[in-house]
Amino acid sequence: MRLSVIIPCYNEAASLLRVIDSVRAAPGPEREIIVIDDGSTDGTADLLREQVDGKLARVIYHERNQGKGAALRSGFAAARHEIVIVQDADLEYDPADYPAMIQPILDDQADVVFDSRFMGHRPHRVLYFWHRMGNGLLTFLSNMFTNLNLTDMETGYKAFRREVIQSIEIEENRFGFEPEITAKLARGRYRIYEVGIGYFGRTYQEGKKIGWRDGFRAIWCILKYNLRP
Repeated sequence: MRLSVIIPCYNEAASLLRVIDSVRAAPGPEREIIVIDDGSTDGTADLLREQVDGKLARVIYHERNQGKGAALRSGFAAARHEIVIVQDADLEYDPADYPAMIQPILDDQADVVFDSRFMGHRPHRVLYFWHRMGNGLLTFLSNMFTNLNLTDMETGYKAFRREVIQSIEIEENRFGFEPEITAKLARGRYRIYEVGIGYFGRTYQEGKKIGWRDGFRAIWCILKYNLRP
């Protein structure tokens, strides 16, 4: 099986080329790389046009910033290979974890694999207490409605069989994608596995974008997508 690596980015000029190089160098099967620039204003789009466009499977440009969910929607639609994996453009997740992430799919045990930043033995950067508590609360609430036992619903690393992710309509434009896709996967009764990975988190000074407003939106999305008929 081959990989489609989807890289949504917004104002990631400082790290994007390193991420692309890391994805290319990572162990694992043949892959295509699809980058979606979501209306960046820091020169990311110019960087892509000058140094990247034409060297990857696809580079997609959004004229205005719409959010991570919108960027992923564009990327998923463009994917052509059997396994689709999300790679954030900020170096918080290490492409060296690809083999572990996709192995349950290769073994025909899973249709979807979530990573977990809170299980396993890989390095994990120590950061914000309240961010961790909020993540735990959102995962707990999501699990209550989905009847799953995930340890890290809000994680950015997810791998899918292509036919699974392309069959699901993604409605959320921002970080509400995580609880939305979790609810829809649970309703679809897909086989979901979880794998512990390394996590090299950023501070807000280093460019981390998710905030408390996204947390409240996540609660709304948990209710919306689990309770809606």
